[in-house]
This record gives sequence, C-alpha cells and structure tokens, in this order.
Amino acid sequence: MLVEALMALSATGGGAIAQAAGTDVWHAVRGRIARLLGRGDEARERVELERLDRTRAALEAAAGGEADQVRAEHAAVWRSRLELLLEELPEPQRQEAAAELRAVVEAVVAASPAGGQSVHNDFSGATFTKSAVQGGGTQHNTFN
Repeated sequence: MLVEALMALSATGGGAIAQAAGTDVWHAVRGRIARLLGRGDEARERVELERLDRTRAALEAAAGGEADQVRAEHAAVWRSRLELLLEELPEPQRQEAAAELRAVVEAVVAASPAGGQSVHNDFSGATFTKSAVQGGGTQHNTFN
C-alpha cells in the first residue's frame, strides 16, 4: 500500500495529465508520462502513448458541461495507473519516478494561465480508506 503522500501525488499527476490535454504543454507531458510508465520498454511506452492520445481525443470531443466530467474520469484513470506504477516499483526507483512525476506536475502548473487554479489541503492525523481526490487545477497536499 502506498503512503498517503504518494497517493496524493498520483492524484495530482492524474489531474495534471487531464489538464494538459489539448494545451501547448501536452506533447512534452505526453512523452514524459509515456516514458515514466514505460520504464524503458519501448513497446510499453508506445501503448502508453496510445492511451494518452485516447485521453486527449476524449477530452477534445467532450462538449460543454460534460467536459468537466470527462476530465475528472480521465484524471481518475491516470491517477490509478500512476498509483499502480509507484506501488510496484522498488523504493529507489519509486523515489525517482515520484520526482519525475512531480516535475511533470510542475511543468503543467507553470504552463497554465496564472499558474493554474490551486487547492491546498492540510491533513493532520488523518486516516484514509478508499479515498479519492478528483478535480482540476493543482492540489497541494500536506500530511503531518
């Protein structure tokens, strides 16, 4: 089981992927996430690129009020994929992957207008069971 900080990072990463789709930063995010999830395997990386392209296509096809729901759904899918990756990696590789994911999130935030929307959550003595974090923009989570 991942610690809460890595779960929050996965949620933020999933949101960043969904937020980046259709923006100028998409191609850089797309490549970095595919490399992160592919872990050096070119075939796996191609599969991830195809998944990322399907996400972008779904978000571009979403009209009006359904766009937010489609974005939240895709953010949740990518959150789950990132959680699985981080959970399966041995500790040193996990920390490297987490650092790369943080860098991707920071790139998306930096590219968004006015630094993007920001949500700040502080958790002290909290217990999480089957938690889900959904939303757009950037989330800053502090676990004490």
